Amino acid sequence: MQDLASEKLTTEPSAKASPTKKPTASTFDFMVVSNRLPVDRCSSDGNDDGGDGWRRSPGGLVTALAPMMTKSDGAWVGWHGAPDETVRPFSHEGMDLVPVQLSSHEVELYYEGFSNATIWPLYHDVIAPPEFHRTWWDSYRQVNKKFADAVIRHAADRATVWVQDYQLQLVPRMLREARPDLKIGFFNHIPFPPPEIFAQLPWRREIIDGLLGADLLGFQRPSDAGNFMRSARRFLGASVKQQQVHVKGPDGEVTHIARAQAFPISIDVDQIRELAARPDIIERAKQIRKDLGDPKTILLGVDRLDYTKGIGHRLKAFEELLREGSIKVEDATLIQVASPSRERVEQYRLLREEIEGTVGHINGTYDTIQNTAVRYLHHSYPVEEMVALYLAADVMLVTALRDGMNLVAKEYVTARSEDDGALVLSEFAGAADQLKQALLINPHDIDGLKSAILRAVNLPPKEARRRMKLMRKQILDHDVDHWSAEFLAALEEKVVRDDS
Repeated sequence: MQDLASEKLTTEPSAKASPTKKPTASTFDFMVVSNRLPVDRCSSDGNDDGGDGWRRSPGGLVTALAPMMTKSDGAWVGWHGAPDETVRPFSHEGMDLVPVQLSSHEVELYYEGFSNATIWPLYHDVIAPPEFHRTWWDSYRQVNKKFADAVIRHAADRATVWVQDYQLQLVPRMLREARPDLKIGFFNHIPFPPPEIFAQLPWRREIIDGLLGADLLGFQRPSDAGNFMRSARRFLGASVKQQQVHVKGPDGEVTHIARAQAFPISIDVDQIRELAARPDIIERAKQIRKDLGDPKTILLGVDRLDYTKGIGHRLKAFEELLREGSIKVEDATLIQVASPSRERVEQYRLLREEIEGTVGHINGTYDTIQNTAVRYLHHSYPVEEMVALYLAADVMLVTALRDGMNLVAKEYVTARSEDDGALVLSEFAGAADQLKQALLINPHDIDGLKSAILRAVNLPPKEARRRMKLMRKQILDHDVDHWSAEFLAALEEKVVRDDS
């Protein structure tokens, strides 16, 4: 990706309004619900009429679902990105969009607070300590109700609703209670922690109950689905059988069956392949190498600046290789792209200072007049520049301490149309389940990480081609369209109820 305590929640829908009232506005047969709308504002004139002033957001989820939205009677519900601003429903490039209005107070407490300082660190194995504040939780519930109410108003009878990610974990139950006619799916894009970690959350029962409102819960890895089911059994006493929970209502009768399965997300393969074949991007890749002094080896890291990404571990391993003389600055350069992330959150500000200090130390120690050890770029770049970097890099370093998937790894592999290059990949990233031919590492093991980097730098061309070819086939056969189609097909499956 994304603490005013006194502001009144002025945009909360009236509690007196009946949630089961038939929608009076336009209704839709298919609805996607996510924290953000799939568009970004590209003008500053406050235009909210749905005409000029918006552009489609980059990213795999938008790419996967936008064609579906334009072909079907579908709508996307989400926040439009600016607090304290009212935007009316509008259409953009054939997609109907339903904005949810959020105040600055809500953004601070629901998004920066509960979503990103409570749930995010908790679900990423407590790499950073989560914070538990009741005011954050209250805002999280209230904002989830806003999203649910928007769906309730606009969903047609028996519509299919697909809720996305950890910011909206209470929405499935809210929809189930108000509109039992809906078919409800939920996809968790980040890891789901084991019960021993999830147990720390004071509102663990409410979160599990909220998620169990869905008919189908999708996770990145089988272990995430298993963690969720174990938490459902432990904290709600749910009856779990073959990845299914028979969910009961207040009267004790089974209302529906909730299933949990792994659906590993992927990328827009066609876009990356087309860009990687463009002459101007190929030329840009050559220019990048030339600008760096044409080193024998370019290593590349591309991450959001986040404590889950293991950037510090990567820099430590690279510095030790330089110190030992295993890698020389005249021969190898590490490009580290660290795109800005949640800069208003204190932990992220401190992380930026730490990483930039480490880079400065390495470069101050090992740079020469002609050569730079680490080229650090604290920017976001368009996809065209990213593909040029993928083409320029001989070795891709993905050292995440915990990651739901890591699509950068898949983009790098897809861009290597000559089946060359090497991928060093953390076993704690979801992508490791599909990209088994990568050089898999435990990023906490610095010596093991160093060995893998050296192996990648010196990988024989024949072995590199064999590994890359197998990984590319896996991704080309399982792109983001395959992911969305597989999930929605599973959501529509009729579930045979087994009460035995």
